[in-house]
Amino acid sequence: MDIWKYFDITHREHTICNPMSDEKLNKLVELLRLNENANVLEIACGKAEFLIRLAETYNIQGLGIDISPFCIIEAKEKLKKRCPNAKIKFIEMDGAEYKHPEENYFDLAMCIGAEWVFNGFRNTLKYLIQNVKRDGLVIAGCPFWQNEPTEEYLQALELKKNSYGTHYENMLIGNELGLELLYSVVSSKDDWDHYEGLNWYSSIKYINANPDDKDNQELYDRVIKSRDSYLKWGRETLGWGICIFQRVNL
Repeated sequence: MDIWKYFDITHREHTICNPMSDEKLNKLVELLRLNENANVLEIACGKAEFLIRLAETYNIQGLGIDISPFCIIEAKEKLKKRCPNAKIKFIEMDGAEYKHPEENYFDLAMCIGAEWVFNGFRNTLKYLIQNVKRDGLVIAGCPFWQNEPTEEYLQALELKKNSYGTHYENMLIGNELGLELLYSVVSSKDDWDHYEGLNWYSSIKYINANPDDKDNQELYDRVIKSRDSYLKWGRETLGWGICIFQRVNL
């Protein structure tokens, strides 16, 4: 099954494509206090909900990069409906391969929930730092261990323990790279339940509405495996947070 088709189906009901509430995302937007026409880069922008909220609030100009053709189509449609005059462009490509002609160009660079694009949180921050001005903002969202993962859970996720750190360790990585944590938003169990539950909901609804799709069995098996591992281990083990970083001019 095509991976981007899979994510398109499982995330059809999501407005925010990560385990974060609408209220928390709005608070984060409010705290950024960007200047009008600030230049914003988002790698793995998904449906571009965050980028479009920034355009609605601050009239920023932005660039959204995502490898999923489904996400890029939806992002463009959403922008046309909600903010048709915004100076935002979307490019369908692997975010790790994007290079802006000018280093340290953006006022804000972000990658939320797609640290896998750069093989980890540290590499994600390094990439984002290269793209922001000296006093620019860096925003990264990433899973973290809130409790020690069991070997069974790691096998279910096909991950190693060092795939993620703790929330505190993520902050320390930013410090090591010359950044200070300004603010962080962490998902609650309710946020996680809503995010994960919509995956199951969307998938079962799709299977019932499209009984002849040859990918249904694989879709079902993957979603049920994900559901069971979340309820058995993940709900108590895996956290998720968004960090806002900035350099301090001392």
